[in-house]
Amino acid sequence: MVRTGAISFQRAGEKMCFDFPLCIDYIYGSKKINLPMALRDFILAASVLSLFLTGCSSRKGGTEKGQFPEKPNIIYILADDLGYGDLGVTGQQKFTTPHIDQLAEAGMMFTRHYAGSTVCAPSRSSLMTGLHTGHTPIRGNLGVKPEGQTPLPAGFLTIAEVLKQQGYVTGAFGKWGLGYPGSEGDPLNQGFDTFFGYICQSLAHRYYPEYLWHDSIKYFLEGNDLTRTVTYAPDVIHQKALAFIEENSRHPFFLYYPLILPHAELLVPEDSIFLKYLGRYAEEPFSGGAGADYGPGMRKTGYCSQEYPRATFAAMVSRLDLYVGDVVGKLEELGLTGNTILMFSSDNGPHREGGADPEFFDSNGPLRGIKRDLYEGGIRMPFIVSWPGVIAGGSKTDHLSAFWDLLPTLADLTGAETPPGLDGISFLPLLLGEKGEQDHDYLYWEFHEEDGRQAVLKDDWKAVRTGVKFNPDTIPELYNLEDDPGEERNIAADHPDIVREMTALMEAARTPSELFNFGR
Repeated sequence: MVRTGAISFQRAGEKMCFDFPLCIDYIYGSKKINLPMALRDFILAASVLSLFLTGCSSRKGGTEKGQFPEKPNIIYILADDLGYGDLGVTGQQKFTTPHIDQLAEAGMMFTRHYAGSTVCAPSRSSLMTGLHTGHTPIRGNLGVKPEGQTPLPAGFLTIAEVLKQQGYVTGAFGKWGLGYPGSEGDPLNQGFDTFFGYICQSLAHRYYPEYLWHDSIKYFLEGNDLTRTVTYAPDVIHQKALAFIEENSRHPFFLYYPLILPHAELLVPEDSIFLKYLGRYAEEPFSGGAGADYGPGMRKTGYCSQEYPRATFAAMVSRLDLYVGDVVGKLEELGLTGNTILMFSSDNGPHREGGADPEFFDSNGPLRGIKRDLYEGGIRMPFIVSWPGVIAGGSKTDHLSAFWDLLPTLADLTGAETPPGLDGISFLPLLLGEKGEQDHDYLYWEFHEEDGRQAVLKDDWKAVRTGVKFNPDTIPELYNLEDDPGEERNIAADHPDIVREMTALMEAARTPSELFNFGR
């Protein structure tokens, strides 16, 4: 692929540049080959002519709000178990998240955005495949020994595969949870050029593991041997993610950054971030039980004891916030801000494991429920999209959207053909301030733990059915979110016609699954 400062839209800045470099190189992977002078002159002349004939590249012929390169860099940051109310911008009062708040100020905040599920693996499967949990292949957390989860099948197209076909370098850094090493669900077999982090989400419960995975090789962390806490894994993953941005700053890249913060265990280095919160809150120490703590006989998975769980949780979210600030800073340093769309969200609602206290921090804000619930607090997520110069800063939308919308949106953004049969709908027109964004007829979730649960959201009506494993015909609870956003009043008895409609949607929205069929 031939690239010059102008042809790549001066990726070190936001505007066109006609100050061509003296040498044009042929870039193949990481190799750079000097071309003969005559060929370079021909390429340069053709490139200049092409630019003046076509003008700045824009999505499918241009937009009402401005123009931008066809293939911007894409960064998607996914927090782990961060609740709707755990950000300053969504009302958090007990700690601050200035960098994420600034991201919202610079971009668009979605106030009705939903995760793929209420736990890790199915939520990420929905995100990757563009399918809700009635159709996506991974609908629950099922572990595979010795390390990993049920693999994402090879026949399902992922975001990374779509973008790789469009010429993107693709990298995932953090927690995967959709296969075991070497399986068809391995990120390297699902469209990612490189991966660094935890393949297994169960091992991601530990913040000082013996090793992480770098592609297909174990990357051992200095000093960590299940008895000592020397190298904090999230810090290492973060540095690798920043390096990926820098190494790929000259061509389009997709960075999927699924952090493990602030998932339990509750553990963070005792540095200035932690010390800022130490002594601020009344603490209720948590004991992980026998074999929970680092030392001889420690279990590889589980949650360690924590004397200061509240200070630690606050420090973990603050560390997450600093990571986001570092990503923004790296883009500014490299001059990539105007050519990078940056997204931030969380995989499900706040957790109560490991000593976490979502009630104390009001982690679900005004919403009912936490992780493993299909009430709003378990699945409604903060979602921020920033792209300076393209997306209007400080904007908010109550457009109904979900994880399964990301794949069609990014396909639309990059000019890729949207795969058929998706549940998602592109929200790109909304980001660009164009008219004509489509609305969902309804959103659907199913959950295969806690005796089986289903939920449907249609307009302002929300139906939640529990105990599906034992009574698949149980009458759903019904809430009107406009009048009752906290889902406090079950009004199913007052609206039998709507209950029947929502029940029919629960049956129609899902396809049978051999593994995830509510135990039947």
